[in-house]
Amino acid sequence: MKVLILGSGVIGTCTAYYLAKAGHQVTVIDRQPGPALETSFGNAGEVSPGYSSPWAGPGVPLKAIQWMMMHHSPLVIRPLLDPAMWRWGAQMLRNCTEARYQTNKGRMVRLAEYSRDCLVQLRADTAIAYDDRSQGTLQLFRTQKQLDGTAKDIDILKQYKVPFQLLDREAYLQYEPALALVKEKFVGALRLPGDETGDCFKFTNALAKMAEALGVEFRYGVQIDRIAADGKQITGVHTSAGLLTADNYLVALGSYSPILLKPLGFNLPVYPVKGYSITVPITNAACAPESTVMDETHKVAVTRLGDRIRVGGTAELAGYSLELHEERRNTLNHVVTDLFPQGGDTSKATFWTGLRPMTPDGTPVLGGTPYPNLHLSTGHGTLGWTMAAGTGRVMADVLSKRTPEISMEGLTLARYGNGFSGMRNTG
Repeated sequence: MKVLILGSGVIGTCTAYYLAKAGHQVTVIDRQPGPALETSFGNAGEVSPGYSSPWAGPGVPLKAIQWMMMHHSPLVIRPLLDPAMWRWGAQMLRNCTEARYQTNKGRMVRLAEYSRDCLVQLRADTAIAYDDRSQGTLQLFRTQKQLDGTAKDIDILKQYKVPFQLLDREAYLQYEPALALVKEKFVGALRLPGDETGDCFKFTNALAKMAEALGVEFRYGVQIDRIAADGKQITGVHTSAGLLTADNYLVALGSYSPILLKPLGFNLPVYPVKGYSITVPITNAACAPESTVMDETHKVAVTRLGDRIRVGGTAELAGYSLELHEERRNTLNHVVTDLFPQGGDTSKATFWTGLRPMTPDGTPVLGGTPYPNLHLSTGHGTLGWTMAAGTGRVMADVLSKRTPEISMEGLTLARYGNGFSGMRNTG
Protein backbone atom coordinates (compact mmCIF):
# COMPACT_ATOMS: atom_id res chain seq x y z
CA MET A 1 0.00 0.00 0.00
CA LYS A 2 1.20 3.50 -0.87
CA VAL A 3 0.79 6.07 1.90
CA LEU A 4 1.43 9.80 1.59
CA ILE A 5 2.07 11.53 4.92
CA LEU A 6 1.70 15.29 5.10
CA GLY A 7 4.12 16.61 7.72
CA SER A 8 7.58 15.51 8.90
CA GLY A 9 7.31 16.49 12.55
CA VAL A 10 7.69 13.87 15.25
CA ILE A 11 4.13 12.57 14.68
CA GLY A 12 4.47 12.15 10.91
CA THR A 13 7.97 10.68 11.18
CA CYS A 14 7.00 8.12 13.83
CA THR A 15 4.04 7.02 11.72
CA ALA A 16 6.24 6.71 8.63
CA TYR A 17 8.67 4.49 10.54
CA TYR A 18 5.99 2.13 11.83
CA LEU A 19 4.25 1.97 8.45
CA ALA A 20 7.55 1.07 6.79
CA LYS A 21 8.12 -1.62 9.41
CA ALA A 22 4.70 -2.99 8.44
CA GLY A 23 5.81 -3.25 4.82
CA HIS A 24 4.11 -0.23 3.26
CA GLN A 25 5.47 2.17 0.64
CA VAL A 26 5.62 5.56 2.38
CA THR A 27 6.33 9.10 1.20
CA VAL A 28 6.51 12.06 3.60
CA ILE A 29 6.28 15.63 2.35
CA ASP A 30 7.02 18.85 4.22
CA ARG A 31 7.61 22.50 3.34
CA GLN A 32 10.68 22.69 5.57
CA PRO A 33 14.21 21.64 4.45
CA GLY A 34 14.31 18.80 7.02
CA PRO A 35 12.32 16.97 9.71
CA ALA A 36 11.12 18.45 13.00
CA LEU A 37 11.76 22.08 12.11
CA GLU A 38 8.49 23.51 13.40
CA THR A 39 6.68 22.58 16.64
CA SER A 40 8.87 19.50 17.19
CA PHE A 41 12.06 21.58 17.15
CA GLY A 42 12.36 23.30 20.52
CA ASN A 43 9.77 21.84 22.87
CA ALA A 44 10.32 21.34 26.59
CA GLY A 45 11.86 17.88 26.16
CA GLU A 46 9.42 15.99 28.40
CA VAL A 47 8.05 12.54 27.72
CA SER A 48 5.52 12.78 30.52
CA PRO A 49 2.57 10.39 30.31
CA GLY A 50 1.84 10.81 34.01
CA TYR A 51 1.60 14.57 33.54
CA SER A 52 -0.84 14.28 30.64
CA SER A 53 -3.79 16.50 31.53
CA PRO A 54 -6.25 18.66 29.60
CA TRP A 55 -5.96 22.39 30.11
CA ALA A 56 -9.72 22.54 30.47
CA GLY A 57 -10.71 21.63 34.01
CA PRO A 58 -12.73 22.75 37.02
CA GLY A 59 -11.69 26.18 38.21
CA VAL A 60 -9.59 26.93 35.13
CA PRO A 61 -11.62 29.99 33.98
CA LEU A 62 -10.95 31.70 37.34
CA LYS A 63 -7.34 30.53 37.35
CA ALA A 64 -6.89 31.93 33.83
CA ILE A 65 -7.88 35.40 35.03
CA GLN A 66 -5.46 35.09 37.94
CA TRP A 67 -2.66 33.84 35.67
CA MET A 68 -3.07 36.78 33.29
CA MET A 69 -2.65 39.18 36.20
CA MET A 70 0.69 37.67 37.25
CA HIS A 71 3.92 39.48 36.40
CA HIS A 72 5.37 36.29 34.92
CA SER A 73 2.07 35.11 33.49
CA PRO A 74 1.81 31.54 32.16
CA LEU A 75 -1.11 32.63 29.95
CA VAL A 76 -1.32 35.44 27.42
CA ILE A 77 -4.30 36.18 25.17
CA ARG A 78 -3.84 38.59 22.29
CA PRO A 79 -7.44 39.05 21.08
CA LEU A 80 -7.96 38.74 17.34
CA LEU A 81 -10.98 39.14 15.08
CA ASP A 82 -10.75 35.43 14.45
CA PRO A 83 -14.00 33.44 14.84
CA ALA A 84 -12.00 30.20 15.13
CA MET A 85 -10.23 31.52 18.25
CA TRP A 86 -13.46 32.41 20.00
CA ARG A 87 -15.23 29.18 18.97
CA TRP A 88 -12.29 27.19 20.29
CA GLY A 89 -12.32 29.17 23.52
CA ALA A 90 -16.05 28.56 24.02
CA GLN A 91 -15.59 24.83 23.39
CA MET A 92 -12.75 24.75 25.91
CA LEU A 93 -14.93 26.41 28.55
CA ARG A 94 -17.58 23.71 28.02
CA ASN A 95 -14.92 21.14 28.93
CA CYS A 96 -14.15 22.83 32.27
CA THR A 97 -16.34 20.47 34.28
CA GLU A 98 -15.21 17.74 36.64
CA ALA A 99 -16.85 14.98 34.58
CA ARG A 100 -15.32 16.09 31.29
CA TYR A 101 -11.92 16.64 32.89
CA GLN A 102 -11.90 13.09 34.23
CA THR A 103 -12.97 11.68 30.86
CA ASN A 104 -10.47 13.70 28.85
CA LYS A 105 -7.55 13.05 31.18
CA GLY A 106 -8.29 9.34 31.09
CA ARG A 107 -8.16 9.32 27.29
CA MET A 108 -4.91 11.27 27.27
CA VAL A 109 -3.21 9.08 29.87
CA ARG A 110 -4.27 5.94 27.97
CA LEU A 111 -2.48 7.07 24.80
CA ALA A 112 0.46 8.66 26.60
CA GLU A 113 1.24 5.58 28.74
CA TYR A 114 1.06 3.37 25.67
CA SER A 115 3.30 5.78 23.80
CA ARG A 116 5.94 5.72 26.51
CA ASP A 117 5.96 1.91 26.33
CA CYS A 118 6.34 2.09 22.53
CA LEU A 119 9.25 4.50 22.93
CA VAL A 120 10.99 2.19 25.38
CA GLN A 121 10.61 -0.71 22.93
CA LEU A 122 11.76 1.43 20.01
CA ARG A 123 14.87 2.41 21.94
CA ALA A 124 15.58 -1.23 22.76
CA ASP A 125 15.11 -2.26 19.11
CA THR A 126 17.17 0.50 17.50
CA ALA A 127 19.52 1.95 20.17
CA ILE A 128 18.34 5.39 19.02
CA ALA A 129 20.03 8.19 21.00
CA TYR A 130 18.60 11.67 21.62
CA ASP A 131 20.02 12.97 24.94
CA ASP A 132 17.46 10.73 26.61
CA ARG A 133 17.12 10.08 30.33
CA SER A 134 14.66 7.93 32.29
CA GLN A 135 14.65 9.65 35.66
CA GLY A 136 11.08 10.85 36.01
CA THR A 137 9.35 14.22 36.32
CA LEU A 138 9.21 16.31 39.49
CA GLN A 139 6.28 18.70 39.81
CA LEU A 140 7.08 21.39 42.38
CA PHE A 141 4.47 23.17 44.51
CA ARG A 142 5.05 26.53 46.14
CA THR A 143 1.85 26.46 48.24
CA GLN A 144 0.00 23.87 50.29
CA LYS A 145 -3.13 24.59 48.24
CA GLN A 146 -1.32 23.48 45.08
CA LEU A 147 -0.11 20.33 46.80
CA ASP A 148 -3.59 19.50 48.11
CA GLY A 149 -5.00 20.04 44.61
CA THR A 150 -3.17 16.97 43.30
CA ALA A 151 -5.73 14.62 44.89
CA LYS A 152 -7.98 14.39 41.83
CA ASP A 153 -5.07 13.81 39.46
CA ILE A 154 -3.71 11.13 41.78
CA ASP A 155 -7.05 9.31 41.62
CA ILE A 156 -6.67 9.04 37.84
CA LEU A 157 -3.02 7.99 38.16
CA LYS A 158 -4.17 5.19 40.47
CA GLN A 159 -6.94 4.22 38.06
CA TYR A 160 -4.41 3.77 35.23
CA LYS A 161 -1.78 2.26 37.55
CA VAL A 162 0.68 5.09 36.89
CA PRO A 163 3.37 5.06 39.59
CA PHE A 164 3.80 8.25 41.61
CA GLN A 165 5.38 9.61 44.80
CA LEU A 166 4.25 12.51 46.98
CA LEU A 167 7.42 14.00 48.47
CA ASP A 168 8.29 16.54 51.14
CA ARG A 169 11.19 18.99 50.85
CA GLU A 170 13.86 16.58 51.99
CA ALA A 171 12.59 13.64 49.96
CA TYR A 172 12.57 15.36 46.57
CA LEU A 173 16.18 16.46 46.99
CA GLN A 174 17.39 12.90 46.52
CA TYR A 175 16.12 13.10 42.92
CA GLU A 176 17.00 16.75 42.21
CA PRO A 177 19.87 17.60 44.60
CA ALA A 178 20.55 20.97 42.94
CA LEU A 179 17.25 22.23 44.39
CA ALA A 180 18.85 22.25 47.84
CA LEU A 181 19.85 25.86 47.22
CA VAL A 182 16.19 26.92 46.92
CA LYS A 183 14.28 24.24 48.83
CA GLU A 184 12.56 26.72 51.16
CA LYS A 185 10.58 28.07 48.20
CA PHE A 186 8.59 24.83 47.88
CA VAL A 187 6.33 22.86 50.21
CA GLY A 188 6.52 19.55 48.38
CA ALA A 189 6.45 17.75 45.05
CA LEU A 190 4.74 15.04 43.01
CA ARG A 191 7.20 12.71 41.29
CA LEU A 192 6.27 10.54 38.32
CA PRO A 193 9.13 8.03 38.07
CA GLY A 194 7.95 6.53 34.78
CA ASP A 195 8.40 9.77 32.85
CA GLU A 196 11.37 10.39 30.57
CA THR A 197 13.19 13.26 28.88
CA GLY A 198 14.92 13.75 25.54
CA ASP A 199 15.54 16.03 22.59
CA CYS A 200 12.58 15.67 20.23
CA PHE A 201 14.47 17.27 17.34
CA LYS A 202 17.40 14.85 17.66
CA PHE A 203 15.03 11.91 18.00
CA THR A 204 12.99 12.82 14.93
CA ASN A 205 16.07 13.31 12.76
CA ALA A 206 17.57 10.00 13.88
CA LEU A 207 14.28 8.15 13.31
CA ALA A 208 13.86 9.75 9.88
CA LYS A 209 17.22 8.26 8.86
CA MET A 210 16.11 4.86 10.14
CA ALA A 211 12.85 5.20 8.22
CA GLU A 212 14.76 6.09 5.06
CA ALA A 213 16.82 2.91 5.52
CA LEU A 214 13.49 1.03 5.51
CA GLY A 215 12.50 2.64 2.21
CA VAL A 216 10.58 5.76 3.28
CA GLU A 217 10.99 8.70 0.91
CA PHE A 218 11.18 12.12 2.56
CA ARG A 219 10.55 15.01 0.18
CA TYR A 220 11.47 18.31 1.81
CA GLY A 221 10.88 21.82 0.54
CA VAL A 222 7.50 20.80 -0.88
CA GLN A 223 4.70 23.32 -0.38
CA ILE A 224 1.30 21.71 0.15
CA ASP A 225 -1.43 23.68 -1.61
CA ARG A 226 -4.63 21.65 -1.28
CA ILE A 227 -6.08 18.16 -1.06
CA ALA A 228 -8.11 16.99 -4.06
CA ALA A 229 -11.30 14.94 -3.60
CA ASP A 230 -13.98 13.67 -5.97
CA GLY A 231 -16.84 13.65 -3.46
CA LYS A 232 -16.15 10.06 -2.44
CA GLN A 233 -12.45 9.81 -1.67
CA ILE A 234 -9.16 11.69 -1.86
CA THR A 235 -7.63 11.70 -5.33
CA GLY A 236 -4.33 13.46 -4.64
CA VAL A 237 -2.50 16.36 -3.06
CA HIS A 238 -1.64 19.45 -5.08
CA THR A 239 1.86 20.62 -4.18
CA SER A 240 4.71 22.74 -5.50
CA ALA A 241 6.08 19.44 -6.86
CA GLY A 242 2.87 18.68 -8.75
CA LEU A 243 -0.04 16.37 -7.98
CA LEU A 244 1.05 13.57 -5.62
CA THR A 245 -1.09 10.46 -5.33
CA ALA A 246 -1.26 7.43 -3.06
CA ASP A 247 -3.68 4.77 -1.84
CA ASN A 248 -4.05 6.43 1.56
CA TYR A 249 -3.30 9.89 2.95
CA LEU A 250 -2.42 10.98 6.47
CA VAL A 251 -2.60 14.62 7.61
CA ALA A 252 -0.07 15.28 10.39
CA LEU A 253 0.37 19.02 10.01
CA GLY A 254 -0.24 20.14 13.57
CA SER A 255 -1.89 23.55 13.84
CA TYR A 256 -2.09 23.87 10.07
CA SER A 257 -4.25 20.76 9.65
CA PRO A 258 -7.62 22.58 9.99
CA ILE A 259 -6.71 25.05 7.23
CA LEU A 260 -5.96 22.28 4.74
CA LEU A 261 -8.98 20.19 5.78
CA LYS A 262 -11.65 22.93 5.78
CA PRO A 263 -12.31 22.83 1.99
CA LEU A 264 -13.03 19.11 2.37
CA GLY A 265 -15.90 19.79 4.78
CA PHE A 266 -14.09 19.44 8.10
CA ASN A 267 -14.62 21.74 11.06
CA LEU A 268 -11.64 20.50 13.03
CA PRO A 269 -11.43 22.23 16.44
CA VAL A 270 -7.65 22.47 16.52
CA TYR A 271 -6.20 25.90 17.28
CA PRO A 272 -2.57 27.06 17.64
CA VAL A 273 -1.47 27.83 21.19
CA LYS A 274 1.94 29.39 21.08
CA GLY A 275 4.67 28.10 23.36
CA TYR A 276 8.17 29.42 24.03
CA SER A 277 11.45 27.89 25.08
CA ILE A 278 15.02 28.86 25.81
CA THR A 279 17.97 26.50 25.59
CA VAL A 280 20.69 27.30 28.12
CA PRO A 281 24.25 25.90 28.14
CA ILE A 282 25.08 24.20 31.44
CA THR A 283 27.91 25.86 33.36
CA ASN A 284 27.82 23.72 36.51
CA ALA A 285 26.44 20.20 36.07
CA ALA A 286 26.06 19.67 39.83
CA CYS A 287 23.76 22.70 39.99
CA ALA A 288 21.61 21.77 36.97
CA PRO A 289 18.49 19.59 36.85
CA GLU A 290 18.85 15.81 36.60
CA SER A 291 15.63 15.33 34.64
CA THR A 292 12.48 17.47 34.24
CA VAL A 293 11.27 19.83 36.95
CA MET A 294 7.82 21.40 36.55
CA ASP A 295 7.14 24.73 38.28
CA GLU A 296 3.41 24.48 38.95
CA THR A 297 3.04 28.21 39.65
CA HIS A 298 4.46 29.39 36.34
CA LYS A 299 3.54 26.30 34.27
CA VAL A 300 7.14 26.03 33.06
CA ALA A 301 9.22 22.88 32.59
CA VAL A 302 12.99 22.83 33.12
CA THR A 303 14.69 19.83 31.51
CA ARG A 304 18.22 18.47 31.29
CA LEU A 305 19.18 17.67 27.67
CA GLY A 306 22.80 16.53 27.67
CA ASP A 307 24.95 19.60 28.27
CA ARG A 308 21.96 21.96 27.91
CA ILE A 309 18.94 23.03 29.93
CA ARG A 310 15.69 23.39 28.00
CA VAL A 311 13.15 25.70 29.63
CA GLY A 312 9.72 25.57 28.02
CA GLY A 313 6.26 26.86 28.77
CA THR A 314 3.72 29.66 28.66
CA ALA A 315 0.56 29.59 26.57
CA GLU A 316 -0.21 32.41 24.19
CA LEU A 317 -3.32 32.72 22.06
CA ALA A 318 -2.24 34.87 19.11
CA GLY A 319 -3.37 33.02 16.00
CA TYR A 320 -0.57 31.85 13.75
CA SER A 321 1.90 34.55 14.77
CA LEU A 322 5.47 33.36 15.39
CA GLU A 323 6.66 36.70 16.75
CA LEU A 324 9.08 36.32 19.66
CA HIS A 325 8.05 38.47 22.63
CA GLU A 326 10.83 39.42 25.01
CA GLU A 327 8.58 39.35 28.08
CA ARG A 328 8.03 35.62 27.50
CA ARG A 329 11.79 35.11 27.46
CA ASN A 330 12.01 37.02 30.72
CA THR A 331 9.56 34.59 32.33
CA LEU A 332 11.59 31.57 31.24
CA ASN A 333 14.81 33.22 32.44
CA HIS A 334 13.16 33.97 35.77
CA VAL A 335 12.04 30.37 36.35
CA VAL A 336 15.34 28.69 35.48
CA THR A 337 17.36 31.12 37.58
CA ASP A 338 14.86 30.85 40.43
CA LEU A 339 15.17 27.05 40.49
CA PHE A 340 18.76 26.51 39.38
CA PRO A 341 20.59 29.81 39.96
CA GLN A 342 24.03 28.32 39.33
CA GLY A 343 23.12 25.77 36.67
CA GLY A 344 23.46 27.60 33.36
CA ASP A 345 24.33 30.82 31.55
CA THR A 346 21.08 32.46 30.44
CA SER A 347 23.01 35.22 28.65
CA LYS A 348 23.95 32.58 26.05
CA ALA A 349 20.49 31.07 25.73
CA THR A 350 18.75 30.63 22.38
CA PHE A 351 15.09 31.73 22.20
CA TRP A 352 12.41 29.84 20.22
CA THR A 353 8.67 29.68 19.70
CA GLY A 354 6.31 27.14 18.16
CA LEU A 355 2.60 26.55 17.68
CA ARG A 356 1.03 23.74 19.69
CA PRO A 357 -2.02 22.22 17.94
CA MET A 358 -4.58 22.23 20.76
CA THR A 359 -8.04 20.72 20.88
CA PRO A 360 -10.54 22.18 23.36
CA ASP A 361 -10.66 18.88 25.29
CA GLY A 362 -6.90 18.25 25.20
CA THR A 363 -7.13 14.89 23.42
CA PRO A 364 -5.65 14.54 19.91
CA VAL A 365 -7.68 13.61 16.85
CA LEU A 366 -6.58 10.28 15.38
CA GLY A 367 -7.90 7.75 12.90
CA GLY A 368 -10.12 7.65 9.86
CA THR A 369 -12.56 10.13 8.37
CA PRO A 370 -15.69 9.92 6.19
CA TYR A 371 -13.28 9.90 3.23
CA PRO A 372 -12.21 6.22 3.34
CA ASN A 373 -8.60 6.91 2.30
CA LEU A 374 -7.98 10.02 4.46
CA HIS A 375 -6.70 9.76 8.03
CA LEU A 376 -5.89 12.33 10.70
CA SER A 377 -3.18 12.60 13.33
CA THR A 378 -3.20 16.05 14.88
CA GLY A 379 -4.24 18.05 17.93
CA HIS A 380 -1.63 16.70 20.37
CA GLY A 381 -1.13 20.11 21.98
CA THR A 382 1.78 20.19 24.42
CA LEU A 383 2.05 16.38 24.33
CA GLY A 384 3.15 15.64 20.77
CA TRP A 385 6.54 14.39 21.95
CA THR A 386 5.00 12.38 24.77
CA MET A 387 2.41 10.76 22.50
CA ALA A 388 4.46 10.45 19.29
CA ALA A 389 5.63 6.83 19.35
CA GLY A 390 2.24 5.52 20.44
CA THR A 391 0.44 7.65 17.88
CA GLY A 392 2.73 6.35 15.13
CA ARG A 393 2.10 2.76 16.17
CA VAL A 394 -1.67 3.24 16.44
CA MET A 395 -1.92 4.94 13.06
CA ALA A 396 0.20 2.26 11.39
CA ASP A 397 -2.20 -0.33 12.81
CA VAL A 398 -5.26 1.61 11.64
CA LEU A 399 -3.89 2.06 8.12
CA SER A 400 -2.84 -1.61 8.01
CA LYS A 401 -6.40 -2.67 8.98
CA ARG A 402 -5.13 -4.10 12.26
CA THR A 403 -6.81 -3.58 15.61
CA PRO A 404 -4.69 -1.14 17.67
CA GLU A 405 -3.35 -2.36 21.00
CA ILE A 406 -5.26 0.37 22.86
CA SER A 407 -8.86 1.46 22.56
CA MET A 408 -9.57 4.26 20.09
CA GLU A 409 -12.63 5.34 22.08
CA GLY A 410 -12.65 9.11 22.42
CA LEU A 411 -9.54 9.60 20.27
CA THR A 412 -11.22 10.02 16.87
CA LEU A 413 -13.09 12.76 15.02
CA ALA A 414 -16.36 11.03 15.96
CA ARG A 415 -16.38 12.73 19.39
CA TYR A 416 -17.07 16.05 17.66
CA GLY A 417 -20.61 15.79 16.35
CA ASN A 418 -20.19 18.82 14.11
CA GLY A 419 -16.64 18.02 13.01
CA PHE A 420 -17.69 17.19 9.44
CA SER A 421 -20.31 18.87 7.26
CA GLY A 422 -20.32 16.58 4.21
CA MET A 423 -18.23 15.19 1.35
CA ARG A 424 -16.85 17.69 -1.16
CA ASN A 425 -15.57 17.61 -4.70
CA THR A 426 -12.47 19.82 -4.71
CA GLY A 427 -11.03 18.68 -8.05
